[in-house]
Amino acid sequence: MNSKRMKERSMMILTANDVCKALPMKETIEAMKHAYAALTGGKAEVPLRTRLPVPPQEGVSLIMPAFIQADEEALAIKVVSVFPKNLEQGLPIINAVVLVLDAQTGVPRAILEGGALTAIRTGAASGAATELLSRPDSKTAAIFGAGVQGRTQLEAVCTVRSIETAWVYDLDTEQVSTFIEEIAGRGPIPDDLRAGRTPEEAIAEADIICTATTSSTPVFPDEAIKAGAHINGVGSYTLEMIEIPPETVGRAIVYVDSRQAVLAEAGEVVAAITARLISAGELIELGSLVNGDVSGRTDDEQITFFKSVGVAVQDAMAARLAMHNASEMGLGQRVEW
Repeated sequence: MNSKRMKERSMMILTANDVCKALPMKETIEAMKHAYAALTGGKAEVPLRTRLPVPPQEGVSLIMPAFIQADEEALAIKVVSVFPKNLEQGLPIINAVVLVLDAQTGVPRAILEGGALTAIRTGAASGAATELLSRPDSKTAAIFGAGVQGRTQLEAVCTVRSIETAWVYDLDTEQVSTFIEEIAGRGPIPDDLRAGRTPEEAIAEADIICTATTSSTPVFPDEAIKAGAHINGVGSYTLEMIEIPPETVGRAIVYVDSRQAVLAEAGEVVAAITARLISAGELIELGSLVNGDVSGRTDDEQITFFKSVGVAVQDAMAARLAMHNASEMGLGQRVEW
């Protein structure tokens, strides 16, 4: 087989550890901005993800393809499974794989472990929203959900804002203790991490709030939110899941990753629309802000809310970045395909 043919059929394989090394948070936040800009700017083909329910396990598998036709083309498909009962077996709730195709030829180019990629790009999305919408002087954060997603949420927030204190709340207090013990003081994360005994305590002074749970009821009361707070909601991905009080959605300026996807999948937003607390026309895609088509926060008292259900442009752009960095760093394996 000649060298050109071998190159055409070469496949990069990146493990979870490789992906973590190849996706530094600061770079991934910038990649998410580009992804959202392309989506809103009409430079991406992103069908609504296909949902494949797995009732016996109370799980779902999602198929998420995307093509980005911008200065940096990207073509990828992610398959992600969310199986809540995995906790009973000591397994991750979220498992995923990303297949990257050559945008010019359609030839498969890489397979990436998708759980780590999903966690990092989801955190980076909130990092982008936080950088664009939160008050620049924000010092205190609150994280709801002490799982993998909660960790990348905190890392991302601390990457774009000088957070001095962060509160962590989860119904599993042991998991909160582990969370704090393992990541306090790591990278941009402050040493001062505190376990919230109640949701109200966790958000009492929070300038930035991140929710990364699968709750079907609001994880904190609307009246406890500090004036001027910014909220990132990334956990709910069905109409039955509601992390944020609909009353909060109704009085906030609401930014979304994809208006179409949020209207199909975001329980708290649809609940607020149904209750006539907000209209679908008031939802602003974050890409519009990145592209300079709309303004962000206009005063320090506003409540801003970014709702993300996750869109495939994030995976495609994150995978492209990971492949580039992996090549530069000599990460991963290459196999003849």
